[in-house]
Amino acid sequence: MPTALVLGASRGLGLEFVRQYRADGWRVIAAARSDEGVEAIKALGAEAHKVDLTDAGAVAGLGWKLDGETIDVAIYNAGVIGPRTEAAQPVPRQDFDAVMHTNVLGPMMALPLLLPFVETGNHGRGGVLAVLSSKMGSIGGMESNRAWMYRVSKAAANAVLKAVSLDARHAICVALHPGWVQTDMGGPQADLTPQQSVSGMRRTLAGLTHNDNGSFHNYDGTPIPW
Repeated sequence: MPTALVLGASRGLGLEFVRQYRADGWRVIAAARSDEGVEAIKALGAEAHKVDLTDAGAVAGLGWKLDGETIDVAIYNAGVIGPRTEAAQPVPRQDFDAVMHTNVLGPMMALPLLLPFVETGNHGRGGVLAVLSSKMGSIGGMESNRAWMYRVSKAAANAVLKAVSLDARHAICVALHPGWVQTDMGGPQADLTPQQSVSGMRRTLAGLTHNDNGSFHNYDGTPIPW
């Protein structure tokens, strides 16, 4: 039975990954920072852990809990949007700290810790380690500076993923844009339901080859410029 790990699974896309992988018969380990999130994960039949991904001690503790595991797909989903600014303007330090701790420090602590477990996935051929990013973090594709704190944080998260991919020997490390999705962040007018977005991302993850290590993709698999 293949094993998936989802970090940031209390609701939205993270919880939908848990739901879909469980429906396909996978064993799923998932983490959320709230008691409500943990209960939602358990209700889907997954193994749940309460973890604050901005807390170094909590992330290290998760590593101990995963000792001996083999992970076929690991997904880092946690993220916040921060101020919805309309232009490049000075950012209050408290907003900077909140967004960068979740969107950048979290992956910097978690991804290197997860890589060894994913290296042994897929029967020793290497699994997939993915971070949910956003095309708003693409410097090459940037045509707007709205919500620029979020854009900067996702560009940094992409750099984290790319750096970790250079340490991968068997695993495939990728950044994914989930599309504009009907979540708390995307709003009800978004193009995609969580079910559609996650189905597309799962197909993309399943179709990756080792040539895709260190790459950035849309939910439907099309490449996105860094």
